[in-house]
Amino acid sequence: MLQTRTNRRALFALISVLLIVLDWGSKVWLQALLASTGPLEAFPGLRFIIVYNQGAAFGLLASAGGWQRGLLISLAAGVMVYLGWRLWAARPDESRLNLGFAMILGGAAGNLIDRAHYGHVVDFIDLYAGSWHWPAFNVADMAITIGAGLVILDSIGLLGRKND
Repeated sequence: MLQTRTNRRALFALISVLLIVLDWGSKVWLQALLASTGPLEAFPGLRFIIVYNQGAAFGLLASAGGWQRGLLISLAAGVMVYLGWRLWAARPDESRLNLGFAMILGGAAGNLIDRAHYGHVVDFIDLYAGSWHWPAFNVADMAITIGAGLVILDSIGLLGRKND
């Protein structure tokens, strides 16, 4: 039992760390690439651009004047502490739930690193249809969204029985 719990803890920590590295690496690479090329069209409906988001999700609080940086850093740090504790104390039958928590933890850490280092979050994925654009996002945002979806679906029982 102890070995299994230790292995699961290590797996969820690894997932979080891999998401942080993937987020950071994609931001560094695309900022360098797009600085020389400008926006890149992958295919109609998807392009890569650089957007500096001063606010929270979807640009919420982006024009708040700077006070939001400390608030958002504090909130992310609090969420990360909670999720770290939650993953440490996780039961073996909560694998799907904990995968969601590990994804949220990695995404929150990725965006926290940006916010602490640059004062903003680097977004680079632009989904659009015609002149309509979804707010730009990044790998950390995808991890948070998918992780939250897993947590919600698992919590309401839509992912099946808990017999991991």
